[in-house]
Amino acid sequence: MRQYLTVWRLPSAPVLLVAGFAGRLPSAMVPLALLLLVQQQTGSYAVAGLASATYGVAMAVMAPVLGRLADRRGPRLVLLTQSVSYPLLLAVLAAAVLTTTNTAVILAASAAAGFSTPLVSGTVRALWSRVDPRVRPTAYALDATTTELVFVAGPTTVAVLTLLASPVAAIALAGACTVIGALGIAFSGAMRAWRPVVAVQKSLFATVTVPGMPRVLVSGTALMLGFGAIEVAVPAFADAAGSPGLSGVLLGVWSLGSVAGGLWFGARVVSTSLPRLYRWGLLGTTIGMLPLAAVSSPLLLGALLFLGGTAIAPTLTVQSSLVGSIAPADATTEAFTWLSTIAFGASAIGAAVGGALVETRYGVGGALVLATAAAALAVVVTLVPGRRVPALA
Repeated sequence: MRQYLTVWRLPSAPVLLVAGFAGRLPSAMVPLALLLLVQQQTGSYAVAGLASATYGVAMAVMAPVLGRLADRRGPRLVLLTQSVSYPLLLAVLAAAVLTTTNTAVILAASAAAGFSTPLVSGTVRALWSRVDPRVRPTAYALDATTTELVFVAGPTTVAVLTLLASPVAAIALAGACTVIGALGIAFSGAMRAWRPVVAVQKSLFATVTVPGMPRVLVSGTALMLGFGAIEVAVPAFADAAGSPGLSGVLLGVWSLGSVAGGLWFGARVVSTSLPRLYRWGLLGTTIGMLPLAAVSSPLLLGALLFLGGTAIAPTLTVQSSLVGSIAPADATTEAFTWLSTIAFGASAIGAAVGGALVETRYGVGGALVLATAAAALAVVVTLVPGRRVPALA
């Protein structure tokens, strides 16, 4: 654990970890709370999945644009603006779902909230990329593990608030967490030390086409599509089992497995190359998903989700290290926001497709098979030859 203490003692590290945790909580709370709220109001998992997908896609589309702006002008102004707009638009979204069953209105409100989602993950990862290279891998591992804790606390909190009150309470809490997280990062010492690198004029997709980035992003897209399918399949599984509130607990257990794997991995010194580690991580994640579709017991599903989850945080840690190594110096925030884009965009699409499958004859099992196939595709993508990055060869 000495490596983690070294990171914790870095200037602003406690603020980045704590504020980053608070600022990321909405990403684990709002999609599930929105899914549950829309399903309650409309009675349709398909509409609920579509609303969650719209929210995620809107967030994904806007993130790289805001990331580029943050690299040019600094992230503080972006975060301060979003700390005001996001809670307001979440309130509008909740009001829209509660007062109408019109799908177009619900989707429009979902998109508006998604567009205003604070640029927390990309900013925090970009700040970690500026620490001492000797502790950077551990910093990424701790960041990935903290992110997974978000996906333990987030769904569990949604489950508790849904049982005690309603999904609206979870959406309200998410708005409050956003303000705390965004302001904490915006006024941190690391942010005060931020100095933009002189930017080179380039096209909108120049960062995406840097050697090595396409394979990371395409494989990450496939992986996150699978995660999205699981995130809608688990609530449907819990609902079919007669315990809707169990959905947050099961998703939390899945992320708790990831936390355990991340803590173990971050304390290791591994000599294997990053691309190879990434491929093995994706394979492990795929293997963890294989038996899920055959399970009928909530207890067994929880156990398998925990075990399969142990590969997730290590894989995402290596993914962040890869992007940090590949990204141009003047586009680090933008590069990491592309990771956020694929994470939320692809998982949102996976949720929409998974929600549609749940309501067909394929049911929950069909959505879980989709998740496994998507993760397997991510492994295949890493085997496709491409341009090598000299530092990673």
